[in-house]
This record gives sequence, C-alpha cells and structure tokens, in this order.
Amino acid sequence: MSSPDSLAGFRWYAIHTRSNMEGKVKKYLDKFIEEDDMAEFFAAPLGRPLSDRVLMPLETVSEVRNGKKTTKTRKLYPNYIFLQMRLYGDDGKVLQEPWQFVRDVQNVLGFIGGTTPTALKTAEIERILKQVEEAEGKSVPRIIYTIGDEVKITDGPFANMTGRVEGVDGDRGKLQVSVSIFGRFTPVELEFWQVERTTEQ
Repeated sequence: MSSPDSLAGFRWYAIHTRSNMEGKVKKYLDKFIEEDDMAEFFAAPLGRPLSDRVLMPLETVSEVRNGKKTTKTRKLYPNYIFLQMRLYGDDGKVLQEPWQFVRDVQNVLGFIGGTTPTALKTAEIERILKQVEEAEGKSVPRIIYTIGDEVKITDGPFANMTGRVEGVDGDRGKLQVSVSIFGRFTPVELEFWQVERTTEQ
C-alpha cells in the first residue's frame, strides 16, 4: 500500500465518537464532505476509494454455535474513526472551516488533541491501514483458543468446572477440554461459546 504521507499537507487524525455511533458519523461525513464542498480538506488513502475517506476499520468475526456458523462485523477501534485531512494552514494554525465541520457532527466528541489536534504518527496509521488490508475478505474466530489454555465451563453438564484445552477445531468451533471428574482427567468436547478463558493472555 502506498505511503500515507504522500499527500503534502494532509495528515491522519483520530476522531472520538460516542459509543456505537461510529457508523452514523461516517455516514454523515461521507455524504456532507461532498454536499458542503469540503472535499478539498479530506483525502482517501492512496489507492483506496473515496468511501475510505472516512476510515472506520472493521473485521469480520465468525462464531460456531450449536453447529451453525454465523458472521458479523466488529470494529477494530470502537469509538474512533480516522480522517486524512488538511487541518493546519501554512502558518501552523488550525484551519477553522474543516475543524468546525467535523466538530459539529452529531455524536462526535472531538479530535484527539482537542482544539489543537494531534496527527497520528506514520507508524500508527501504517499499522491501522495494514490491519484494514489484512481484514478484507477474511473472517476471524470471535475467540481464539490455544492448547494449554485454562478455561471455565459455563454451559452444559460440566458447568462451573475448570479444565485445560487439549485440542482446538476452529472450523467446527469445538474444543477438547480435559476435565477432572471423580479424580480422573477426562476429555470432553465443548463448543467455543460453552467456555470462557481463565488464564491471562
């Protein structure tokens, strides 16, 4: 992907939004950047469509429950969107027109940095853009377990017991968990959603 610093005068800024309002803010900005003749202040990542001018990084998450696989999107950065903007003039002062335009959007709490927004570092935005690129066309498990994880069983006949993950079948959403029953360790097969991790990751 091209360098995000290739557009002279444009830098990336993080915008703080109210919880679960990122999509509404993006939809509003996508529409009114054009309608309010603000396009000169905003740019999409190089090589990306204009719809990415307001960047709300998402990933597709899959989960197997009762043998059925479901997918949904999950925000990589809840409560934040990212804009590549020309926000400062040649004199180093904030350009009030684009700053006020973003600040006045309903459900926007403000720029990171407040009245003197702080641009993201090159490494930060490159990491975010890489995450967006890697997430496209893929789905990831909602929870990833590995062999050796300590888990607590939350559903079924073994509820409230703890065990150790001995096998993982991500395609089926199944775990082999070794549980102590009557003083003997016995492997039981459980679905991902029937357990919760107890060890620190």
